[in-house]
Amino acid sequence: MNELLFETIETAGKAIRDKKISPVELTQMTLDQIREHEPRVHAFITVMEEEALAQAKQLEAELVNDEVRGPLHGIPIAVKDIFQTKGVKTTGGSKIFDSWIPNEDAAAVQKLREAGAIIIGKANLHEFAMGATTENPHYGSSRNPWNVTRIPGGSSGGSAVATATGMAFGAVGSDTAGSIRLPAAMCGTVGFKPTYGIVSRRGCLPFSWSLDHAGPMTRTVQDAAIMLEVMKGHDQKDPGSVKRNVPVLSDGALVDLKGVKLGFYEPYMYAGIDADVKRVIEEAFRQLEFLGAEIVPIDLPGIDEALNALKTIAQSEVVSVHEPLLKKYGHLYGDDLKYRFEFGSDISATAYIRAQRRRDQFVRKTIKQMNGIDALVGPTNVQPPFEIGTMVPSMAISNMFTLGKTPLANILGFPALSVACGFTSENLPVGLQLIGKPFTDQRVLQIGDCYEKSVQWVKALKDNVNYVQQ
Repeated sequence: MNELLFETIETAGKAIRDKKISPVELTQMTLDQIREHEPRVHAFITVMEEEALAQAKQLEAELVNDEVRGPLHGIPIAVKDIFQTKGVKTTGGSKIFDSWIPNEDAAAVQKLREAGAIIIGKANLHEFAMGATTENPHYGSSRNPWNVTRIPGGSSGGSAVATATGMAFGAVGSDTAGSIRLPAAMCGTVGFKPTYGIVSRRGCLPFSWSLDHAGPMTRTVQDAAIMLEVMKGHDQKDPGSVKRNVPVLSDGALVDLKGVKLGFYEPYMYAGIDADVKRVIEEAFRQLEFLGAEIVPIDLPGIDEALNALKTIAQSEVVSVHEPLLKKYGHLYGDDLKYRFEFGSDISATAYIRAQRRRDQFVRKTIKQMNGIDALVGPTNVQPPFEIGTMVPSMAISNMFTLGKTPLANILGFPALSVACGFTSENLPVGLQLIGKPFTDQRVLQIGDCYEKSVQWVKALKDNVNYVQQ
């Protein structure tokens, strides 16, 4: 019966609505899965057993009266422990907030609860979401389920691990330079960073206010769309929230990709790529073309300056966020975060303003370059996950840029999807990335869904239910 834990949200939700399994039974199965595998992979900081079962009983009572809140009714979901949860501690992956219990949910969490999702626990993360490895000195390092000696990616590493191992059907992650997509790619799952501002970040501990995004992490693209449909919407309490109704779910799936144009900028996308990862990506490109997509060369003028601007913006803004805490709790931060703060403290206001101007110029240029293009395409991760314990503090900023090609979508603020596309010769997952134009979230998800359904990588998760024991 635990094979149901590796089914889609769609399938599990239908089983609940058809009363083949109850929310309480599914929640208990999920908790049993956590109990079995959590000691090995460290996906969670807090498992919300009592709260989850109480929520499941309420949802089960509603089902008895034929009340269904939607496709997430009774579905266990994990939440990255940087999002507030009412009555449950929210640590941010730091000892500074080890005892903080918020009195309200984050906006995304509240919407998921209202839609019937069961919050199963608070997922582990890189401290304060500031890293690409999820090596956490305070709560233990999350481990890649395909090889537990390797990193799962970060900063939403625990969320990706929980989703990959059947300990949750999906998770809420945050993404400032790739923190949803990189761990999804490295764990063989799906991660979606929506267009900036369509999902509220209220109640999410900030890293960089102008770069932070919140989004879903799931096992299939369609499941990501189901979660995003619930999570999106304007929030007047989030200054970055947009007043725009962005469609996500569509009436029908694409049966092929005829007429779809995908832009490929090789000098950036293939820079620093591992030969084995490149082989997998090129095979994915051939599959996209088999489905009818046209992959065309594209130029992205100013990309190097824009990515340097991202570093300046992110490190400036994070220092401004943490400055009050640093004065009192500086000794409680991990060494890699201390390195980040030293870097950010040296950035002048003039440099910050110049970086924001370069960013604006790059966004406008890129929109012009993408005229007639449905999405940019390339690898999510260009390197396989490295061994836990080999990172040094000076790699804290560079890791996200050397491990993958995710930061591009953050400096742009465009929607970006990572979908599993194969495995290296060492059986380590590789992700394919699609980056759309602003507010074309639905189109990006449709393209990714069509590709995903044409290959068998999702089946690999279901066929390896016990792989975390290997």
